[in-house]
Amino acid sequence: MISFQIERIYLDEEAEKDWVTQRILQTLSSLRVERVRGKRDLIKRFLSFPDPLGRGKRNLFITHDYGRRLKPCPGTSNHICCGYFVINPMTNCPMDCSYCVLQEYLTNPFLTLYTNLDGLLHEIDLFLSTHEENFLRLGTGELSDSLALESIFPVSQTLIPFFAEKEKGILELKTKSSNVDSILHLNHRERTVVSWSLNPPRLIAEEERGTASLEARLEAARKCQTMGYPLGFHFDPIIYDMGWEREYQDTINSIFKFIDPKRVIWLSLGGFRYPPKLKGIVEERFPNTRIFLGELFPGKDFKFRYLKEIRVEIYRKMVGWLKEIDPSLFIYLCMESEEVWEKVFNWAPKNSHHLNQLFKNRLREFLNR
Repeated sequence: MISFQIERIYLDEEAEKDWVTQRILQTLSSLRVERVRGKRDLIKRFLSFPDPLGRGKRNLFITHDYGRRLKPCPGTSNHICCGYFVINPMTNCPMDCSYCVLQEYLTNPFLTLYTNLDGLLHEIDLFLSTHEENFLRLGTGELSDSLALESIFPVSQTLIPFFAEKEKGILELKTKSSNVDSILHLNHRERTVVSWSLNPPRLIAEEERGTASLEARLEAARKCQTMGYPLGFHFDPIIYDMGWEREYQDTINSIFKFIDPKRVIWLSLGGFRYPPKLKGIVEERFPNTRIFLGELFPGKDFKFRYLKEIRVEIYRKMVGWLKEIDPSLFIYLCMESEEVWEKVFNWAPKNSHHLNQLFKNRLREFLNR
């Protein structure tokens, strides 16, 4: 079932004959299709409308991407990163989270689907074949939600069997949806991790428009667990406000009413952070948002963050609650400094390469258990 509203399809003529395009058009056969050549004039037209970002989420642009769609995660300077690689088969997202950095980052407001998937598979295959190391982690959740559009754009249904045949690559699908039925019976060989971004129910209701409820996300995770998928959970961004401790502790307890902790391959923690230009965009589009009420200051990466002491307090408590569930859970910090790691865990990865190696050790242990 499609849980979002699409008003119109804009079809780049170059993509019209792709099998993916034909499937999308068949699924959305009741919608008007406007054929275009390129996107420049189309984007210019939409940027003249009020709230082009919101309007763009209701319009599909189907096209080709001839650039690189597999890149290293951009990470952030002066912080430890995990050696992740991002796959971009689409850009933008039908969901509308107040804190989403794509509002500031993307110049194209449309839900844009790149239907030349054969070229993407070739790019991934070449990448994996030219790297000697194993357990290369790749994911599609950087510029869009990995599963929100799966009912019309079957990219995950294409990637999961592809990665099942690969020995070096691990695919991660990050989502705030509950759209897992189409992937449950695929052959995945545990080479795909299905992950959920989580927040307490109040924050989901107030700040994450169009996303699945916490209960629906966890029920979807339970379904994936039953079918043998490794699971991941990401508390990112963690919002620090009145009552945060009770709400996040309750959320953690809710997870493990549904999920066996032994099926969780990793969990990440990351405090709310944002580039300076994002605040004005968010306040205009989400006038009732409360995400900026905390004390946020520019860090070494020029993003606004909670004070270091506050972040350490958050992470220590979150780690404590998680370790009470299962001391063996693999927990990492997203885009944090060595100093913060040290204060939270009493140890720290020496550098980004060291953290990447810890992920490989975790994958080896999990897959060989």
